[in-house]
Amino acid sequence: MPKILLVEDNEENRDMLSRRLIKRGFEVAMAVDGEQGVAMSLSERPDLILMDMSLPVVDGWTATARVKAAPETAAIPVIALTAHAMAGDREKAIAAGCDDFDTKPIELARLLQKIQSFLEKKAPQ
Repeated sequence: MPKILLVEDNEENRDMLSRRLIKRGFEVAMAVDGEQGVAMSLSERPDLILMDMSLPVVDGWTATARVKAAPETAAIPVIALTAHAMAGDREKAIAAGCDDFDTKPIELARLLQKIQSFLEKKAPQ
């Protein structure tokens, strides 16, 4: 069962998305801020990280850069989740180390497609 680390400070978003992912067969670990997300990327070793960009303590941009800088977690795909769908945000997320970008409100079918694509690439051939 693939494990996803959901780093999201909004309780409603966290609850809704985690329930929908669990229902589709994923194991979900949750962090409520960027610092906890970085720590859990090491302790949980998820197959993929969904990273909100607007987080308390350490923002998603910085947290992603830290995850990607650590040799133990650098290969974990990170999908940025943000309500800030402004011009340049996708580029900023990719520059921070995110592997992809998705906007809020979450369109589940689109997000699941992105998740599957990364998990298929990661699976041993």
